[in-house]
Amino acid sequence: MAEAKAARPMPPMRGRGPGGVPARGMPKKKVKKGTFTRLLKIIAKKNKLRLLTVMLCIGASAAASVVSSTFIETLINDHIVPMVTTGVPDWKGLAFAIFKTACIFILGIAATYTQSIIMVKVSQGVLKQIRDDMFSHLQTLPIKYFDTHTHGDIMSHFTNDADTLRQMISQMIPQTLSSIVTVVTVFCAMCSKSIYLTACVMVCVFIMFFITGKVAGKSGKYFVKQQENLGDVNGFVEEMITGQKVVKVFCHENTLKEDFDRKNEELFTSAYKANKYINIVGPINNNLGHIQYVILAVVGGLLAVNGIGGLDLGSVAAFLNLSKSFNMPVNQVAQQLNSVVMALAGAERIFELMDQISETDEGYVTLVNAEIKDGKIIEVPHHTGIWAWKHPHAADGSVSYTLLKGDVVFEDVTFGYNEEKTVLKNISLYAQPGQKVAFVGATGAGKTTITNLINRFYDIPDGKIRYDSININKIKKADLRRSLGIVLQDTNLFTGTVMENIRYGNLDATDEEVYNAAKLANADDFIRRLPQGYETMLTGNGANLSQGQRQLISIARAAVADPPVMILDEATSSIDTRTEALVQKGMDALMKGRTVFIIAHRLSTVQNSDVIMVLENGVIIERGNHEKLIGEKGKYYQLYTGAFELE
Repeated sequence: MAEAKAARPMPPMRGRGPGGVPARGMPKKKVKKGTFTRLLKIIAKKNKLRLLTVMLCIGASAAASVVSSTFIETLINDHIVPMVTTGVPDWKGLAFAIFKTACIFILGIAATYTQSIIMVKVSQGVLKQIRDDMFSHLQTLPIKYFDTHTHGDIMSHFTNDADTLRQMISQMIPQTLSSIVTVVTVFCAMCSKSIYLTACVMVCVFIMFFITGKVAGKSGKYFVKQQENLGDVNGFVEEMITGQKVVKVFCHENTLKEDFDRKNEELFTSAYKANKYINIVGPINNNLGHIQYVILAVVGGLLAVNGIGGLDLGSVAAFLNLSKSFNMPVNQVAQQLNSVVMALAGAERIFELMDQISETDEGYVTLVNAEIKDGKIIEVPHHTGIWAWKHPHAADGSVSYTLLKGDVVFEDVTFGYNEEKTVLKNISLYAQPGQKVAFVGATGAGKTTITNLINRFYDIPDGKIRYDSININKIKKADLRRSLGIVLQDTNLFTGTVMENIRYGNLDATDEEVYNAAKLANADDFIRRLPQGYETMLTGNGANLSQGQRQLISIARAAVADPPVMILDEATSSIDTRTEALVQKGMDALMKGRTVFIIAHRLSTVQNSDVIMVLENGVIIERGNHEKLIGEKGKYYQLYTGAFELE
């Protein structure tokens, strides 16, 4: 697929400079409006009863907090003052009051514990649902999305962004709700004690909210940037780990260190700016709280001494405690604002992924098992080895069947991965059932692009592609791709046994069919020499195998699918010449009776093709078999006589 990558440069991501690198001086992106509301809807969707229970627990905890703050008034007015003035201690009454207050404290502790346990369940459940939804949606996205986003950045949605949500759901949301309930409850209690002192508190709180709002507004845009830069760093690291051998071979360690330092510096800058503002909120609010406490003590003392507002020593002491209880949740929320803004930035990135438009499929022609009886094609539920296209006709409600043969035709196809650059220009070609069609040409000529269009990884704006005389736009993509086998230049093996990796081409294949496919690809011999044979576990994209062995398993995987059309994109490029000779025999058997599209740089591998097409700058400039093209002494002749490989 190297040729395809060269043909479609990654477009700059929104808010980024060329190559997806965050551009300096660009306007800072803010969290979109509605992100928090959307998140709340997801949280509440399956947790209404749990959230109701949490609210009740929060109410009980807030009530316990108010009682603890006002208990000092009861202690002073009903017990300490009478003891001092009368000299007759009432230990029984004091003990009973302390016991009642202790019971309320225990109730508050139990409510807080229950609330915490429930919110852990809610947060983990919501994260599981979000990850499930993200992964499911990821499977519906077109190839274009993966071609224009780094793998590390996509993975960052499942790790960093999801983890910020966990902290917010399990800690910040219940803490915010608790703070709101506590503030309302304490406010009512303060009003019942003294309107004058309550007014003083509200002035101080207004100043706190004003400062907090200003600071949070400056931090928010930088938290969004921080999450973007974090995804950028993850993408860079993932690519470098994957390509570490290439890095070392070309001695690019120092260059990559500089690139990473630059990206890491951008992450540091955005994280520093985000946190430097928000982290001063706590100290400012704490000091304002201390100033408020002194003001309330002075004003309350003067009011009590002068008998204004019905205040006495106990009520002033209680009010001072209430003011602390009032300020505490405000300060807690202010100090957690960084987590909230960071979580909302992560939520926005997650929602951006989930809002990506899924791959559209207007196809209605499906692939079915078939039998031929009395010259007619009949659909059957069991596997017969014969496939047919089921074509419903909306006009009269009838259904017609067409045998799957592998007849592929391009009619004046023009295509580009973006509007600025056209990769294929008025391509017309045909591949009859059983033909071997080879594409040769320099990197970027459009060879792999043709096979991408056959798979409908991309849809064409101009021209038509017909498959067994059916416009491929009418065929459901899943059925179309099931009829095609493909062996890519870059092998992809999954964590699992060798048997499971080969069976990936056909999950219904029997063990015997897997063995036969491996023999066909000449992979059976080396597989049986592995420590556990076909049950050998592969990890890290088959890191315990050689590149050639991985490619052989990839070829066997295509063989077990047994499709009528095969696409071989540099299928033998990773295999040495001796092994290639063995594989070529298996490939010839695999290709027998099938329509085969071959992309090769080694011209020796395409000599026996029925048709060879030479591409240059997206145009077919020569076509014919090997002997015909050699006789014409054109571009193919120059390539063949000059070198057996295209550089």
